[in-house]
Amino acid sequence: MEDSNPSSAPHIRDLMSPARRTVLRASAGAAAASLLAPWLAGCATPPGGAAASARARPAFQAIPIGAGDRLVVPPGYVAAALAPWGEPVGVPGHMPAWHPDASNSAADQAVQMGMHHDGIHYFPLDGSRRGLLVMNHEYVDDGLLHADGLKTWSAEKVRKSQAAHGIAVIEVEQAADGGWRMVRPSRFARRITATTPFAIGGPAGGHPMMRTAADPQGRTALGTFNNCASGKTPWGTYLSGEENFRNYFASGEKLDAHQRRWGMPRGAFFRWPEHDERFDAVKNPNEPNRFGWVVEVDPMDPASTPVKRTALGRAAHEGAWVAVTRDGRAVVYSGEDARNEYIYKFVSRDRIRPAGNGLTAAQANRELLDHGTLHVARFDADGTGAWLPLVHGQGPLTVANGFADQGEVVIKARQASDALRATPMDRPEWLAIDPLSGTVYCTLTNNADRGKPNMPAPDAANPRAENTHGHIIRWNEDGDFDGTRFRWNHLVLAGDPSQARAEAKGNIKGDLFACPDGIAFDARGMLWIQTDAHATQMNKGEFANIGNNQMLACDVGTGEIRRFLTGPTNCEITGMTMTPDGRTMFINVQHPGETPTDRSDPADPGRYSRWPDYAPNGRPRSSTVVIRRIDGGIVGT
Repeated sequence: MEDSNPSSAPHIRDLMSPARRTVLRASAGAAAASLLAPWLAGCATPPGGAAASARARPAFQAIPIGAGDRLVVPPGYVAAALAPWGEPVGVPGHMPAWHPDASNSAADQAVQMGMHHDGIHYFPLDGSRRGLLVMNHEYVDDGLLHADGLKTWSAEKVRKSQAAHGIAVIEVEQAADGGWRMVRPSRFARRITATTPFAIGGPAGGHPMMRTAADPQGRTALGTFNNCASGKTPWGTYLSGEENFRNYFASGEKLDAHQRRWGMPRGAFFRWPEHDERFDAVKNPNEPNRFGWVVEVDPMDPASTPVKRTALGRAAHEGAWVAVTRDGRAVVYSGEDARNEYIYKFVSRDRIRPAGNGLTAAQANRELLDHGTLHVARFDADGTGAWLPLVHGQGPLTVANGFADQGEVVIKARQASDALRATPMDRPEWLAIDPLSGTVYCTLTNNADRGKPNMPAPDAANPRAENTHGHIIRWNEDGDFDGTRFRWNHLVLAGDPSQARAEAKGNIKGDLFACPDGIAFDARGMLWIQTDAHATQMNKGEFANIGNNQMLACDVGTGEIRRFLTGPTNCEITGMTMTPDGRTMFINVQHPGETPTDRSDPADPGRYSRWPDYAPNGRPRSSTVVIRRIDGGIVGT
């Protein structure tokens, strides 16, 4: 886990009262009602002045904590795996079968589902019966991907690893019996990998820090990887965050200040530089600057070139989520999944344009996210906060302080945020925007280093030392989504009240959980929470009573949290999207059978898990899971 912020100076020192941690003030609630926008990404237009009675509440039977190598949902529900790693995505004429012995080639993998499914969204083609699923493939387990793991290493293995990263677009449809299947072949089917060409948009496009020997103009980057969470725009595109990109580069022994601030390692965890010189940052020092961006994909046009949206800032991006102001401008929220890093907000300069004149909505807004203002959040101890503009020439963001222009500001977004004294957070991961109130929620997964020597001390927004269990923070913007001030508090501090350590107890009202990661609202205003405790944490110590990773539903009005799903051994539960009618939910199970070292033993690939196939000599496979009520009703009720 990256921890590259050297600042140990707390920016806000006073801890919140317990009341402020769990209940929105009346004034904040009133402000929330004024924040309703014309659109929210992936949601229907919210009703004006939505009453609390309109909010959905968990109405299923809660299930026990998870144990064993199985996926469990409540009585009355059914869950089925769909599109696991290695399944052909459906590219016409290129549909190689999955080989359970890991003997598929790099060329095969380039047209198959990648490894470690993560963020996911449903794009309707025919309402709730047929559509596209677009999802991220975050990283790989070399012990599963290759028949002999890392015992030998070659250019072919590097190519296969690169092909198992990135994004997949698949077509799916519902059958007469209610189940779902992949449509193959499909004209929409597509894989975007670590070698796919990307345009570089925004202020960093063409910047000297983005130029390489292979791309002297600095306008075209090859690939995307470590894609984690995702967002869906009102104009019909898919946003994906490039997260822990640093693990793919070898930067050598002499790191400069810029490399140190970004945690660049001397050697690469994934060993790509041994056969792909692009990832040797000694020879190609600007190549890492071309990663850490939010990327935008048009899933309806498989011939379109994806774009890195640099105006949104460079970070270990978890993902990106879109709200819309009353006057129709896009506001994009994002977090950075690293200890003591930041939360960002981008406000577009221009309004969202409708489809017309022969252009789809995606085509009409192809440059929307290239122009606007990036901000970073400061959380103050009195429960208010400010969005600080990351604009060249304002405040300390000057040439004299190492920022030559706006391109350098966004490339060095961490250093710019340091200079503005933004609030270092406890791994800000997924965000979600309440479709009924406009309140913005963010998971802070954990930060075991909080309060340790030479690390940031606890503060109001991050109130616990050695925060192993994580928490969820929320805020209401003052005025509209483009406001520069906000009011905030905590929804919940995760933990287990039976623990002796005060910082591990939490204040959950309902079923226990730890390490909140994925969150998403459904259209009825119910918040879904997913967890990502590591294999080294689960079912031991302060996590002994929490079980396997899980998915829970939360009534944000009352704070009640109810367990809905538990996953197989050592997996992460991640990603949530629904069909428009709310009767089908898609989630992802990532890295079932994760090992404490993050790499499986190729001689015993099923040591921890054989989900979902349970083949005697098989290996675990990340997969999408389709969840439905047996009676065809709305999921969650």
